[in-house]
Amino acid sequence: MPKMIVSIDGVVIKEVQLTKDRTTLGRRPYNDIVIDNLAVSGEHAVMQMSGSDVSLEDLNSTNGTYVNGKAIKKQQLQNGDTIEIGKYKIKFVHEGAADNYEKTMVINAGAVVSPGEAAAPVGNAAIKVMSGAAAGREVPLVKVVTTIGKPGVAVAAITRRPHGYVVALVEGTSKPTINGSPMGTDAVSLHNGDLIELAGTQMQFVQH
Repeated sequence: MPKMIVSIDGVVIKEVQLTKDRTTLGRRPYNDIVIDNLAVSGEHAVMQMSGSDVSLEDLNSTNGTYVNGKAIKKQQLQNGDTIEIGKYKIKFVHEGAADNYEKTMVINAGAVVSPGEAAAPVGNAAIKVMSGAAAGREVPLVKVVTTIGKPGVAVAAITRRPHGYVVALVEGTSKPTINGSPMGTDAVSLHNGDLIELAGTQMQFVQH
């Protein structure tokens, strides 16, 4: 069950489980999540749940709604996202989505391919930083979705699928390149040794 953990200055003040299709957030007492602060609009934002997906929409609030430091109008939330409204930080926790994905993935892998092939597509993979201050550092791809890049410049998401890994541009003005070719809006399959350039940093996709 997805939930929102509301905190201010690092102190958690409430946890709210998202059980309805539509959960409102604002200063007025009739909202599902009430934040009594003048920086929060009467009806500030709404969370809409569809299956295991939760999207957050700003309701033309005075001070705006931010996700991971970026102003949004409407955005699908990922497990671990931080929503900022005024001085309040709201962490979105949705462990169930990843768990279900993992379970389904294992069942699918067994059902679709023979046991000999099942272990091959998704091995241990990592992104190795090739340039900049962090050159030589390897970031293991342990989560279903790993985001890389710099918010506001370019952010890409690497997603683990039953048959391997794909990368897709999430946001940004400068398009990342894979092996020198610009990446479009569609997800691209990654292969061992692929070079990704994103936000001025070169990275290599490594599958062990």
